[in-house]
Amino acid sequence: MKKLKVLQQLTEAGVVAVLRADSAEEVVEMSRYAIQGGIKAIEITMTVPHATKALEQLSAEYSCDVDVNSPNFAIIGVGTVLDPETARAAILAGAEYVVSPALNPDTVKLCNRYAIPCLPGTMTIHEIQSALELGVDIVKLFPGNLYSPSVISSIKGPIPQANIMPTGGVSLSNMKDWISAGAVAVGIGSDLTKEAVKTGDFNLIKIKAEAYMAAYREAKGF
Repeated sequence: MKKLKVLQQLTEAGVVAVLRADSAEEVVEMSRYAIQGGIKAIEITMTVPHATKALEQLSAEYSCDVDVNSPNFAIIGVGTVLDPETARAAILAGAEYVVSPALNPDTVKLCNRYAIPCLPGTMTIHEIQSALELGVDIVKLFPGNLYSPSVISSIKGPIPQANIMPTGGVSLSNMKDWISAGAVAVGIGSDLTKEAVKTGDFNLIKIKAEAYMAAYREAKGF
């Protein structure tokens, strides 16, 4: 099944680039540099003006159906999805997975209908349990900077089946701690792009992406 394949690819990718920008053109360029740097899971946030155009462009350039070693391999998803209408528009534009800042049951149900992985934001045990009951396979722990990595073992005490992806506050200095604690993947936001945006040198995104992937491989022991 395509959904299971995408979920496996996301966990194998390990690092998700959460990209925000002032235009669709800018976020497409950011994505290209992140992919060149080795981050193969891209999340285009719906806060980007005309974000669906960026999704269409990236989906035309990259695919998760090609060989993982191909320069055209990437898993293109959408983030900051607040409702099912937005999720459907993004899916039609080519999004392979949907990420939300909070748990919206109707959004999860729509994604289930079309066999698209949905990763809702959660903060509490109650929200994580509710997400699992709706059929969610990976929950986003958000904002991650409100917690220490040890929270994952606390969550997995009563809910060992929960697959958790912290987003917000993950950095090069603490990634190993999150992975060692049991995170199935991590989301990287502004830390990946802020220097490039400040200087206008998008090659810095590639360099930072390479550093993140090296840190991820070290954390995983390969």
